[in-house]
Amino acid sequence: MTSIKKPIVETPLMKQYYAIKAKYPDALLLFRVGDFYETFGKDAIITSKILGIVLTRRANGKASFVELAGFPHHALDTYLPKLVKAGQRVAICDQLEDPKLTKKIVKRGVTELVTPGVSYNENVLDHKENNYLAGVQYDTERSGIAFLDVTTGEFYTAEGTNDYIDKLLRSFNPSEVIIQRNKEKAFLERFGNFYTNCFDDWVFTHEFGYEKLIRHFGTNSLKGYGIEELTSGIIASGVVLHYLSETHHTDLQHLNQIQRIDEDRYVWLDRFTIRNLELLYSANDNATTLIDIIDRTITPMGSRLLKRWIVLPQKELQIINERLDLVEHFIQQTDLATKVVECLKQVGDLERLVSKISTGRITPREVIQLQKSLISITPVKDAFTQSKMPALKKI
Repeated sequence: MTSIKKPIVETPLMKQYYAIKAKYPDALLLFRVGDFYETFGKDAIITSKILGIVLTRRANGKASFVELAGFPHHALDTYLPKLVKAGQRVAICDQLEDPKLTKKIVKRGVTELVTPGVSYNENVLDHKENNYLAGVQYDTERSGIAFLDVTTGEFYTAEGTNDYIDKLLRSFNPSEVIIQRNKEKAFLERFGNFYTNCFDDWVFTHEFGYEKLIRHFGTNSLKGYGIEELTSGIIASGVVLHYLSETHHTDLQHLNQIQRIDEDRYVWLDRFTIRNLELLYSANDNATTLIDIIDRTITPMGSRLLKRWIVLPQKELQIINERLDLVEHFIQQTDLATKVVECLKQVGDLERLVSKISTGRITPREVIQLQKSLISITPVKDAFTQSKMPALKKI
C-alpha cells in the first residue's frame, strides 16, 4: 500500500516571511524578529558568507528545517554596507506594530530597499564621491540617459550617440544602471560591466516618463528645464524616478530640479583617456592619481565638485577665465583666503544633510552640524557680497 505524503505545515512566522519574500525575489530580505534581523534559506547562505556569521537551522513546522543567519538590529549600520558593497539588493523588513499590543503575529513590511545606487547609509557612501543611479533608454544608434544622486539631489539628463553615452557613463561612473529587460545583454556588450537592474518595456515610454517628471516637479511641461524635446532623456529620467518609488524612496522634496547636460560645453573623455591619464584611478596598485595630487578641498561638496570638473573639462572660455581669475584673486588676497578656509572647516556635508531633512532621516547630532554649518557660511557670504569681483558676488 502506497503511503500518502503529508504536506509540510509551515509556522505562521515563516508563512509571513515567504509572502513578503515573494514580492522581493531578487533581494536579500532582512526580516525583523524581536531584536534581530534574520535571513532564511538561500538568503541566509549568502548573508553568512558575505558577513562571516554563523549559519544555523530553524524549525519550520513538522519535520522541516530552514537555514538561518541573523544579527542584532542595532548592528544594521555595520552589516548593511557589507551586503550592499558585495553587490546585493537588500530589502529591510521591519515590525510595523508593537508586539506587546497584539495577540496575533506581528504585522511586518518592507520599509526600504537598499541598492548600490540608492542608499543613505553613511557607511555605504564615500563622502568625497557622488553615488549615482543611472537610467538608460538604450537604442542601437541614439540613446537617452539620466543620473541621480539621491543623497545630494543632483539630477541630470542627456541624449545622443552611443559613443557620447559611453563617455557620460565613464565620467559619472554610476553605481547602478536601470535598463530595459530585453536590452540588458546588448547594453552590457556595448558599454561594459555595470551593476544593472531591469524593468519591462511599459516603463520605457515617453508618456510614462513625461507624466512622472511633471507630476514630481508640479509643472505643466518640462520647457523650463530645457529638456522638453529630449524624448529619450525624458524616458531615462522617468525610469529613475520610478525606480525610487519601487524601492520605497518616496520623500523626494529635495529633488527640485533636473539639469540638461549640454554636449557642446565639455571636452568628453572616453574610458581609455580617463584610465591612461590616471585622472581618478589607476590600473597600477598604490599609484598616485591626478585627483590625489590636486584635491586639497576642505568640504565633501568641494571634493565631489572637483572630480566632476576633472572628468568634464569646460570648453567655454568665459567660465575657464572666471575660474582662473578667482584662483588669482585668492592667491593675492591671502587674508580673505584664510578667512574662507577657516569658515569652511566648520561646514559639514550640506547637500546630504539637506537630503536627510527631506527624507526624515536626519539625527539630532546632524541638525546641530547643520546649524554650525549655516552659522559658518554667514561670514563667507558677507565677505563675497562686499567683494568687488562679480564672480564672488554671484557665488
